[in-house]
Amino acid sequence: MAIDPGNNIISFPTVLLSIVGILLSIIFGVAANLQPLYIALLVVLIVAIAVTINFFKNFEQTLLGLLILRSALDAFSDQQIPAVFGLGLNILALLYVGNCLIARKKIHTDGFWWFLAGWIALQAVWVVLQKLGGLGLGPSYFPGALREWVRMFSGLMVYLLVMQMKEKLHPIQVVSSLFLSLIAPLTAATLQVTVPPSKLPSFLVFQSGYAIEAGSRMNGTLGHPNAFATFTLFFLGLALWKMGEVKQRIPWMILVTALAFFLVSSKSLTGLTMLVAFIPAFLAPKLNVGNIISGILLFGVVFYLFAGSEMGQERLQSLYGTPLLNPHIDTSRAILLQWTDGNSFNWRVAQWTFLIDRWRDAPLLGYGLDTSRFLTPLASYSHNDYVRFLAEEGILGFGLFLIFIFAVFFRLIQLAYSAQSGSSKRNLCFVMLAFFVSMLVGMIAGNVWSHTTMFFYWWTLLAVAGWDWDQPVNVVNDSISSSQKHSRINNLKHTSSPSQKNFFPRQLPRRR
Repeated sequence: MAIDPGNNIISFPTVLLSIVGILLSIIFGVAANLQPLYIALLVVLIVAIAVTINFFKNFEQTLLGLLILRSALDAFSDQQIPAVFGLGLNILALLYVGNCLIARKKIHTDGFWWFLAGWIALQAVWVVLQKLGGLGLGPSYFPGALREWVRMFSGLMVYLLVMQMKEKLHPIQVVSSLFLSLIAPLTAATLQVTVPPSKLPSFLVFQSGYAIEAGSRMNGTLGHPNAFATFTLFFLGLALWKMGEVKQRIPWMILVTALAFFLVSSKSLTGLTMLVAFIPAFLAPKLNVGNIISGILLFGVVFYLFAGSEMGQERLQSLYGTPLLNPHIDTSRAILLQWTDGNSFNWRVAQWTFLIDRWRDAPLLGYGLDTSRFLTPLASYSHNDYVRFLAEEGILGFGLFLIFIFAVFFRLIQLAYSAQSGSSKRNLCFVMLAFFVSMLVGMIAGNVWSHTTMFFYWWTLLAVAGWDWDQPVNVVNDSISSSQKHSRINNLKHTSSPSQKNFFPRQLPRRR
């Protein structure tokens, strides 16, 4: 008797549900003796179990819901909620892939996913070396290196999970659903604009140790204003793409205006610099007078709002106290000034100089993942992702980072020119190219590589961009076995033959 490998009598969700039932029986058996903290953990555990069960029952809807939820979690970083979410998503991805392998279901991947998997696997070399004490700082920094690697691995799992929605949901449907992730950050940012900081909960107030007053910069639910700025710019580009694909453009113009406003409200010079790079890269594929005027107007409005604020004026004026615009200030003097003048640009110059000096002591392999904040007297992140890779992974890791950048460029260009001219897919790839250029610019003076939330949506978009957008979505036909298809075809043949005979009646001879 033939057995259909796709339908198991004892399915994976059934086994999982049985295990969950046993665990819940044990847990609730001792629930009466638990403290309130443990009861809260119990509630979280129950929610996680419910999500797990629903993940296998309604995969597409649950995955989209988790992606939308991700933008609201960074505000709870002190409670380690984003880390738990990422770890849980990794486990769900591995369980889902394992279930597909057991059930002999197709697992969708593409060439870039395999490249990304190999690249992240090579990053694990630094984690192993850190554990073995083969790097400059010793094995005591292994937990931080492992946490950083798991963070990168989460992006790979997001890419893989999104690929499993291929041929089940249309790409535009997936991209459009991502706009729902704006609800939590923009709602929080609206409260930060309209409500005094003293009346807001502490997790919605940005705290800084510098001269910037607490609560004066908007960060939504993204933890840091720079992360909020890159997140806002990402969706601003996505909204511009959407505005070119629909007939009713007014709602999308309103969204673009709102995103530009919140980008300015973050008072992030990194975000403003990325916008300067994004606009010409966005206009380059469709360069005409109208687009040039629109780009100039967009940048002009954003720059006017930024420069018109007291905080924006302060940050722009601080540029004249740096080696960038003041020829009388060299690097050594900038390092001395940063201890007293509160100038964030001089602080960056000092941080980069200290990191490069430390890199010279370990030029080949560096000091390990996520160690840059322990290498300098300033005890902070690098604020330059290129210097970060150089200091943490040496020349070899920096070379791998450059390979990663060229691979993403090549992938986006390949996808753009493989699609029809003027198609939605091609236009989206050009928008992603423009944003990627702005990311590379932002990495010069920011920690863009650490903006985990933005990369969640970046990997989602890159995975969807690799789908065949012209292929119709038909889940029912995909689930039909070959024997069922043959039987349906045979039935159609048998039912069609008599109808053909009756449809054309026999012609009677004419009477002469």
